[in-house]
Amino acid sequence: MLNTIHGILLILYLIVCVALTVVVLLQEGKQAGLTGAISGAAETYWGRNKARSMEGGLVIATRILAVLFIVLSIVLNLDLFA
Repeated sequence: MLNTIHGILLILYLIVCVALTVVVLLQEGKQAGLTGAISGAAETYWGRNKARSMEGGLVIATRILAVLFIVLSIVLNLDLFA
């Protein structure tokens, strides 16, 4: 029974690892550069509503996947399945 649970958690762990990698690579850089600072890019409509955009969704997905990654890492290393 424990081997089955360990196998399921290991597969879930691998899926979370791949998903976390993809989500992080999809995000844009946080540095706007000199041109973004001069033009006032933060004061645009998209700058103010960034949390509701796809970029905001990627940030939330990154946080959730990171927590899952940490929790699964700890659970898989507890020696419960030895």
